[in-house]
This record gives sequence, C-alpha cells and structure tokens, in this order.
Amino acid sequence: MGSLTQFQKSIIVGSILGDGYLRIIPKRNNAFLEINHSFNQKDYVDWKYKALKDICKSSPKLRKGNGKRLAYRFYTKQREEITKLCNCFYKNGKKVIPQNLVIDPIMLAIWYMDDGSKCSNSDFYLNTQQFDFDSQKNLIFALERIGLKAKINKDKSYFRLRFLKSSITRLKKTIEEIIIPSMKYKIEL
Repeated sequence: MGSLTQFQKSIIVGSILGDGYLRIIPKRNNAFLEINHSFNQKDYVDWKYKALKDICKSSPKLRKGNGKRLAYRFYTKQREEITKLCNCFYKNGKKVIPQNLVIDPIMLAIWYMDDGSKCSNSDFYLNTQQFDFDSQKNLIFALERIGLKAKINKDKSYFRLRFLKSSITRLKKTIEEIIIPSMKYKIEL
C-alpha cells in the first residue's frame, strides 16, 4: 500500500475535527477511520468514500442505530499514517486538538460539512462541543493562521465556535468550491 495523498490526509483530518472517529483495535498495530453519518447525508458519505476508496475495507453500508436513526458508514483499513494521526488527536481515549494544528481549505470544508451550521441571523458556527476548552482555543489559533476569526460561544452548558461577521465572507470563499451540492445549504444565506 502506498502512502496517503495530501487530499486524503486533508479529508481524514477534516473528519477528525468533525464527526470522524479513529480507533485502534486491541492487539492490532494500526488505527482506522470510521465515517458514520445519518442516512440523510448519503451523498456526503459516498463522496468521502470515493475519495478514500483505495484505503477502505468495503463500501458504505446502511445501519440501524438506536431508536429510528438510520446511519450510513464505512471504515478505512488500518494504516500506519492513520495511527500517527490517532496519536496526535487522541489522548487517554479522548479527542483533543494539537497546539500546532495547521488547517487547509479541504480540512476546513470537511469540518464545516460535518459540524458547521448557520443560524437565520447569519451567524456561522462550528459545533465543537465535544472538545475541551484548551482544544477549542487551539482551534481558534488554527483558524487565525488561515485568516479566520472565531470566538468561543456558550451553547447551553457547552461551548462551540462562532465565526466573527468579519470572517464569514472569507470562510465562504475558502470552502465554497469544495462543499458538495447536498451540503451547500450550510453556507447559503
């Protein structure tokens, strides 16, 4: 197996920032990525699968979750490069953001398609509630490195990132060419 392309690495890191999950099975050497979204996002899962197909075990499958939820998911093969990412993004079994994270436009677009949202008042958010406060600060610094400003915003008892109005145009210009058609609703006003 050859190494991952930069495009594949960006999709994987963007997925880690969002809904993707890295896992190492006990007594196995390397980690794999799980992509798991609602069946309503089938086009999006298929798009990710097409980009990662050569490192996947099998094609996406429909799965019944708890209650009425239908999930659509796939797994990559175990890879040394994914294990290195796992070691960067997971500490004591918890997803964290490294201080030196560098985000590219593909990572940002994937992250936004996974966890981005906009409100009717034109506020744009990244739903980062799963990350601790230090990781959220590291995300803000990573966004600043690419010219985007965001603040930590309280959402009930959790925190998420809200883009400053001055950064929304730049955010949209950075990711609009990458956002797939079925996800365009997340950036349109």
